[in-house]
Amino acid sequence: MKKYKNALFYFGVTGGFTALIYWIIKKGKSLEVSKKIPVSGIENGSWNDFMTSMAHSLQDPLAILLAQIITIILVARFFGWVFKKIGQPSVIGEIIAGIVLGPSLLGMYFPEFSAALFPVESLGNLKFLSQIGLILFMFVIGMELDLKVLKNKANEAVVISHASIVIPFALGIGLAYFVYNRFAPEGVKFLSFSLFMGIAMSITAFPVLARIVQERGIHKTRLGAIVITCAAADDITAWCILAVVIAIVKAGTFVSSLYIIMLAVIYVVAMLFIVKPFLKRIGDLYGSKDSIIKPVVAIFFLVLILSSYATEVIGIHALFGAFMAGAIMPDVPKFRTIFIEKVEDVSVILLLPLFFVFTGLKTEIGLINDPYLWKVTGFIILVAVVGKFLGSALAAKFVGQNWRDSFTIGALMNTRGLMELIVLNIGLELKVLTPEVFTMMVIMALVTTFMTGPALDLINYIFKTKDSSDALEASQHNKYRILISFGNNEKGKSLLRLANSFIKKQKESSSITVMHLSLSDEMHQFNMEDKEKNSFYPIVEESQLLNQDITTIFKATMDIETEIADVANQGDYDLLLIGLGKSIFEGTILGKVIGFTTRIINPDRLIDKFTGKEGLFENSPFDERTRQIIAKTKMPLGILIDKDLQNVNQVFIPIFSPEDSFLIDYVQKLIYNNDSKIMILDVNGIVNTNFVMESAINSLKQKYPNNIGLIKEENVKKEFLDKQNLMLISLESWKALVDSRSDWLSEVPSVLILKH
Repeated sequence: MKKYKNALFYFGVTGGFTALIYWIIKKGKSLEVSKKIPVSGIENGSWNDFMTSMAHSLQDPLAILLAQIITIILVARFFGWVFKKIGQPSVIGEIIAGIVLGPSLLGMYFPEFSAALFPVESLGNLKFLSQIGLILFMFVIGMELDLKVLKNKANEAVVISHASIVIPFALGIGLAYFVYNRFAPEGVKFLSFSLFMGIAMSITAFPVLARIVQERGIHKTRLGAIVITCAAADDITAWCILAVVIAIVKAGTFVSSLYIIMLAVIYVVAMLFIVKPFLKRIGDLYGSKDSIIKPVVAIFFLVLILSSYATEVIGIHALFGAFMAGAIMPDVPKFRTIFIEKVEDVSVILLLPLFFVFTGLKTEIGLINDPYLWKVTGFIILVAVVGKFLGSALAAKFVGQNWRDSFTIGALMNTRGLMELIVLNIGLELKVLTPEVFTMMVIMALVTTFMTGPALDLINYIFKTKDSSDALEASQHNKYRILISFGNNEKGKSLLRLANSFIKKQKESSSITVMHLSLSDEMHQFNMEDKEKNSFYPIVEESQLLNQDITTIFKATMDIETEIADVANQGDYDLLLIGLGKSIFEGTILGKVIGFTTRIINPDRLIDKFTGKEGLFENSPFDERTRQIIAKTKMPLGILIDKDLQNVNQVFIPIFSPEDSFLIDYVQKLIYNNDSKIMILDVNGIVNTNFVMESAINSLKQKYPNNIGLIKEENVKKEFLDKQNLMLISLESWKALVDSRSDWLSEVPSVLILKH
C-alpha cells in the first residue's frame, strides 16, 4: 500500500509542477514583444545554423584545450608504451610523441589539422598548464632525492659528480666559441650563450637514471649506490648552477647578477633554516597518524607555491623553487610517499605530456635541412657524450672503480632525458637559444638517453669475463640454487618452507633467493629500502624460524611474467618456485586461477574449473599469464598450488609416464634433507617396466626403507589424502590427472607441479 502511495505522490508532484513550469513559460512568451528578440535559425529548424553553432563551440578555447589534452595523453601514452616494449625509458617515447604532434611531422604533412588542433592563440594555455606540470614534477624530483646517501657516500660521489659537470660544462663553453657567430641569436652576449651551452651539456636526468638502475637490478649493489649518489649530487649542483646562469642571463653581466644571486642565497638560507625546521615539526606531529589531514596537505602545497613564486620573482625560475620545496620536505617516508602519490599521477600522466608536446611544437626537425647542420648536430652529440660519458668514467676510475664500473657510471650519467628539455626550454624562453640550436639540442637529448641501455649492454658484454661479481657467480655454479617469486606473503612463506625442505641439510652447498615484484612503472629511490623491508618482513621472519639464509630481490615492473622468466633464466638458478592460489602478485597476474585456494566439494565442479568449462582458463589448466611463465622459463619450474602448506613430511607422487623419472631427484632431496615420507602412485604400471625408475626407487628403498613406498589407486581415498602435506607431480602428468577426472582429485593437499 505504501508503495502505491509513494508512486501516486511522485507522479502527482512531478506532473503538477511540470505543468506549472510549462504554463509559466508559455505566459512568459508574451513578454518578449517589448524586447525585440530576433528569431533564431535553430528555432526554425535551420541545419546550417545548427552546424555554425557547433563549429563555434568547437572553437571555444576550453574545447580546444580539452581536445589538445585528450590527443596529447593518448599519443604520449602510446609512444611511451612502444618504447617501453623495446627496452627504452618511456620518457623517450613521450618526447617523440611531442615531436610527432609538432611541425616536424603533423604540421608538415597535415597542416590544416595541425592548425585546427594547435592554433597559435591556444599555445599560451598549453604553455601555462605545462609549466604547472613541470612545477609539480620538480617538486616530486626534490622529494625523491635521498639526501642521506650524500652524507654516507659523499666522498667518491661528489668527486665523480662534479667532474661529470665541470668537464662537459667546459666542453660546452668551448663548443659555444666555435658556433657562436653562426648560431647565437642577435643581441645575445657570448657569456649568456656559452653558459647555456655548458649547462645543457652537463645535466643528468636523475629520474630516468634511477629507473634504469632499478630495472637493471643494481640498486642494491655498491655500484648502484654510487651511481644514485652521483646523480643526486649532480642534480643539486646542476640546478644551483642553472639558477646562477639564469641570473647572469637575465641581468646581462656577472656583476649585475650578483644582486639576484644574493637574493637567491637569502632564499636558500631561509628555506633551510626557517621553513625546513617548521615542516619537520609538522612531520613529527603528523608522521605517525594513519592519514594526513587536509589542512596539513594544504600547508605543504602552500610552501610549494610560495617557494616557486619566490624564485620566479627573484629571477632564478619557478622550477628551482619547486625543486627546493621538495628537497626540504620532512624526512618521513610516509609523508613523501603520500605527496608523491597525490602529485605524481596528475603531473606525470596529465600535465607533463603537455610539456613534451609544447616542446615538440617548438622543435622543427625541418630546420636542420642541409648536411652542414647535421654535421653540427653530430658534433654536438659527440661533445655531449665525450664530456659526460668519458668525464664521469675517468673520474670514477680515478677514485678507485674498476673499468667496468667506471664505464657503467659514465653511461648512466650520460642520460639526459626530461631534465635536458627543461633546461633547453628555459634557454629558448630567455631567447638565448635559436629554434635551430634548440632543435639540435633536443636531438642530442634523445640520442644520449636512447643510447644508455645499449651502452650498458655493450659494457656488460665486453667485460663479462672480467667482473669480480662474475667470478663470485662462477664459484657458486656447484651450488643448488632456488629462486622463489612471491607476491602474497602467506604464499611466500609456504614457498620458502617448501624450498627449505629441499636443502635443509645442504645449506653449505645451496642457496635460496626470494624475489618480490611490484606491479608498477615507477619505483622511487627514496623509499625503495622501506618498501623492500616491508615487503620481505614476514618472509625474513619465516627464514629466521627455519634458520635459513636468504637473498632478496625487489623490483618494479609492468610485465611480471617476463621479469620472472628473465631473472630466472639469466641467474643460473636450478629451480624456480612460484605460487598459485588467490594470487602471487597481489591480484594481478595469476588472480584468475582459483586452483585449490578454497576447498571445493564437488569433484565435477573442480574438474570444470581446471578444464576451462566455466570459461576461466580457455581450455587449459592454467590461465594465459601462467602459461606465459611456463613458456618463457627455460629451467626447472615448480608451481605451488597452496592449501596452507606448513610442512612437507608426507608427500604423495602420482607417476603417469616414464618422463616422470626426473621427479625421483626431488624425492631424494626431500628424503635426505627433510626426512619426508614418500608414497608413489604408479597409475599406468610404469615403475615396474621402466628400468631406470625401478632401479632408482629400489635404491632409495634400500637406503631409506621407512621413507618410501608404493600405493595403488584404489587405496587413494580421503583418509589417505588427509594425512598428506603435498602432492608432487610433473606438468604433463598434472594435465593427464585433470583429464582423468579422478574421484579423489578434489581431496588432494597442496600441489607442486614441476616442469623439467
